[in-house]
Amino acid sequence: MKAYFKKQITLVGIFVAIAVSLIVMKSCQNPTPTYEAPLFDNLGKYRLGITTESDVASRFVTQGIIMANGFNHAEAARSFHEAIRQDSTCAMAWWGLAYVLGPNYNTNSSTGENKEILDAVNNAVEFSSSASPWEKALISTLRVKYGEDGSSVDEEGYATAMKNVYDQFSDNDFIVTLYGESLMNIHAWDLYTRKGGEPKPWTPDIVNVLENALQLNPENPLANHLYLHATEAAPDVEKALVSAERLKTLVPGAGHLVHMPSHIYINTGDYHEGSIANEEAVKVDSTYIAQCQAQGVYPQLYYPHNWHFLSATAALEGRGGRSIEAAFKTADIIDRNYLRQDGFGTTQHYITIPYNVLVKFAQWEKILALPAPDDDLDYPKAIWHYAQGMALANTGKLERASEELAELKKLSESDDVKSLIVWEINSASDLCNIAAHVLEAEILRLNGKFESAEEHFKQAVSLEDQLNYNEPPDWFFSIRHLLGDLYMEMGKFAQAEAVYREDLTYWVKNGFALNGLRHALLKQGKEEEAEAIRKEFAQAWKYADSQLRYSRIDEASRTNLAIKIDDGTPNDLVYITGSFCR
Repeated sequence: MKAYFKKQITLVGIFVAIAVSLIVMKSCQNPTPTYEAPLFDNLGKYRLGITTESDVASRFVTQGIIMANGFNHAEAARSFHEAIRQDSTCAMAWWGLAYVLGPNYNTNSSTGENKEILDAVNNAVEFSSSASPWEKALISTLRVKYGEDGSSVDEEGYATAMKNVYDQFSDNDFIVTLYGESLMNIHAWDLYTRKGGEPKPWTPDIVNVLENALQLNPENPLANHLYLHATEAAPDVEKALVSAERLKTLVPGAGHLVHMPSHIYINTGDYHEGSIANEEAVKVDSTYIAQCQAQGVYPQLYYPHNWHFLSATAALEGRGGRSIEAAFKTADIIDRNYLRQDGFGTTQHYITIPYNVLVKFAQWEKILALPAPDDDLDYPKAIWHYAQGMALANTGKLERASEELAELKKLSESDDVKSLIVWEINSASDLCNIAAHVLEAEILRLNGKFESAEEHFKQAVSLEDQLNYNEPPDWFFSIRHLLGDLYMEMGKFAQAEAVYREDLTYWVKNGFALNGLRHALLKQGKEEEAEAIRKEFAQAWKYADSQLRYSRIDEASRTNLAIKIDDGTPNDLVYITGSFCR
């Protein structure tokens, strides 16, 4: 892989890639020369009837809406532009453009220029005179949302305006879903007190509205998508399994929607299903990006999110090799030109994932062989120092590990680290502080200072619990596994049991905590309970390639997990085609 492996692409591999590219490019080319944007045939059966005399314009508006539903906003905008080219008086095409250029659940700022947004709003309003009543009502909310000059966004005012439209057209699943979205965007990623916790005061209304939309039309892509986000951190997350199952195949050509079921599976303990969903999403997105040579937010943030999520679910299955491979894919996809670009700070988080996963699976030799990130990338370099310190400590080099800890603490105080917010949700500074406590605890543990190590692990757990909800979690995975293991080492078996049971409320059926819990129960003479947990662990760990002591990788049976990199896969086409458009 680019930054971490010397990838050998043979002449045969290049010819294969080019041949496949020529084949798959066909579906991204237009059947007639009158189209200036691709019209995809793999986006499912959802159709939105709008006012226009052009069937082609109508199809592009529907496509734009579906692409926006799948957070591929650039492709959505391209579809709306083509709809406008086909019918410049189509009010809903202009509405769609204004809609997709605004904020969304993952960003609170507009993605378009003020003038472009304002032009879209003005044209939507102008041409709405011949639109249907629900279209007119929907378009009227744009003035509230963007104001008179398009320079600011009034999310609360927009939600109030959408409530009025919702009251008039409560039997229109499209309107109902957009109203639910308007409420969600006010409280993005802030719907529950914690993972599996109590709903915030505004959350029940959001969930109810989206459930109304799904009753009206169970196959509405956006309603299903948003419902998964609205319930993924809920204590009764299982109620979203129907929508999760539906989204597996509802829009087969939208990779982010194919990936979305994993947001539920990771919270129901169905980690293997989560891995499968992300493997499918990787195939869809890598092919799309290769076909259409997509650039920007979607290939740099959403496509690697599939690999990132796969790394997380595979880790929770105990599949260290797959998790590590996915972690390196996550990092390798990133175009290094984006690492320092405004609005793409999350790409720096992506390149830290291999360090965290290698630590999780005790791959100390691999960690020590990794080169440092560039000196000006303070956050990735801080996490690199963390991983180096963990590897050095666990290979008997405690003094050098302490030196890495000092470097980590120093970088944690840098302005760049303090200003970087992952997905606009969690601060890189908080993540570095967690890393510092974990590394310090590990050094103390290996020096036999168990009580001091316990305090640092407990502080790290507290900081981890204070992180805002994100999926996968921004701290890779779970400090309670380390604390529980320490309690087992200290002979504090009741405390270990409590920690493991608590961890299982966060990460249902995860094998790390189940194995630790089983041993904690055995040490307390609770054989019957331990046997029940053993059976749960056997099910949770059936795909694993790693052995545990209690809740950490067993150093005595630690294996060198091979990382399989497949040349000639659709993913490699991304690298080849991407090189022509950078």
